[in-house]
Amino acid sequence: MSLVIFDLDGTLIDSAAIILEAQYVTFARCGLAHPGREAGLGIVGLTLDIALARLAGLDKPDDTLTETYREVFGAMRVQAETDPSLAEPLFPGVEAMLAELAVRPGMRLGIATGKSRRGLEYIVERYGWQKYFTTFQSADDAPSKPHPGMILRAMSETGTRPEQTAMVGDSSFDIEMAVAAGVAPIAVSWGFQPVASLQALGARAVLNHCSELSGVLDRLLVTEPA
Repeated sequence: MSLVIFDLDGTLIDSAAIILEAQYVTFARCGLAHPGREAGLGIVGLTLDIALARLAGLDKPDDTLTETYREVFGAMRVQAETDPSLAEPLFPGVEAMLAELAVRPGMRLGIATGKSRRGLEYIVERYGWQKYFTTFQSADDAPSKPHPGMILRAMSETGTRPEQTAMVGDSSFDIEMAVAAGVAPIAVSWGFQPVASLQALGARAVLNHCSELSGVLDRLLVTEPA
């Protein structure tokens, strides 16, 4: 048995446009100066209230900032139905990769995201991913990344051990979470954070295309018959 856990934003879905636009509008409404694209993408993966507080340079979460973002982002999700500039497309090769991995004997798939349970369910339903994934972990289920709670819960739910588990992500929070949980950290090169920083934090492999993941898993994971 083996388990592959995926981050969402920046790993499976390209949500940069809608996230950044929601940040810009939120900060403007709250009278704050947004620090720019790199900083805005650099906090993606953290639980929302923590992410926004860090982006704003605050010592602790601010309820007004968090609720304003939720309102803005929700409205943009509706707008995205007719506005392609706010779409959240899959990265190239994602659907084929998930379909291939889902039928491999003894392999289970999971998601661990900084999104709320509601946000996670929206994406899963939108792309029909119920057929692929066995375990779903969100910001409502465990402490914010990089705490290993999401991975530990996913392993418990699927009956897998650390040496049988990999975490695939694009952020420092994903890699640090994987290291803390004792599982194989795998970085993607197409995400929101620089690959070099992910390697420095302990990523054991870097994917340049989704099609490379299967071979990397064969090399990194200890597998047993299903």
